[in-house]
Amino acid sequence: MPLLTLTSDIGEKDYLAGAVKGVLLKQDAAFQLIDISHHLSPFNDPQAAYVVRNASRHFPADTFHIVLVNLFQYKPDHLLMVKHNDQYFCLADNGLITMILEETPQEVIALDMDKSAARNTLACTEVFAKAISKVAAGTALNELGDPGVSIQVRNPLRPITTNQYMEGQIISIDHFENVIVNITQEEFEAQRKGRRFKIVFKRDEVIDRFSETYADVNEGEKLALFNAAGYLEIAINKGNAAGLFGLQGFSEKNMSQYTQSRLFYQTVRVYFE
Repeated sequence: MPLLTLTSDIGEKDYLAGAVKGVLLKQDAAFQLIDISHHLSPFNDPQAAYVVRNASRHFPADTFHIVLVNLFQYKPDHLLMVKHNDQYFCLADNGLITMILEETPQEVIALDMDKSAARNTLACTEVFAKAISKVAAGTALNELGDPGVSIQVRNPLRPITTNQYMEGQIISIDHFENVIVNITQEEFEAQRKGRRFKIVFKRDEVIDRFSETYADVNEGEKLALFNAAGYLEIAINKGNAAGLFGLQGFSEKNMSQYTQSRLFYQTVRVYFE
């Protein structure tokens, strides 16, 4: 019984998330479906990469991760199925896979779409459903499509680093409106080199120590910690960090249009002393 995860930016206010599951179960009622999230910010690839990367690593080998994000950035004449570190990923050929994996996929094929079929989310889901069913039945990946496809490649969003500071971007805001920054604990320690530090955001908000849990500070106070995925998180104990500080998710698409003042609400700097 294949295990399938679903991640999308389609929300759950209308029929579509349910219809996606219907298409999958119509192909094989034995599919086990698990929702990661359907509430990603539209067209926010850094957030999607963060969510899929850190969820997928906790699933058993041979899980299929269907990622219905930014499907139509390019007109889809094919879709991708990727196998990497014993996990399968099904998604559009839009560069997201290299952002998720942070490296070149180990195996990848192009799944052709029927030229006479509609180009919509459910049609894409049906292509994935058929391919997953065949792989689960024992068909080799390279028998399902073109293994020589030249995929779109995009680099993951990385923090800016100098000897004096790191500047990270806000890649996700969670259900509690805690703010996640694309600085990992490993990257932080490598850049810190044992020095003291100050985390600065929104021009004048400063945190100069890390907490282990939210309860390390009083209710209503701000804190910084490294979350379960190992990423820098700014939060308020029993509060709303994003809303209180006016912090926003970083957008690559409109980056050139942002003024420096706008960037203060979407980036976080760590100064070393």
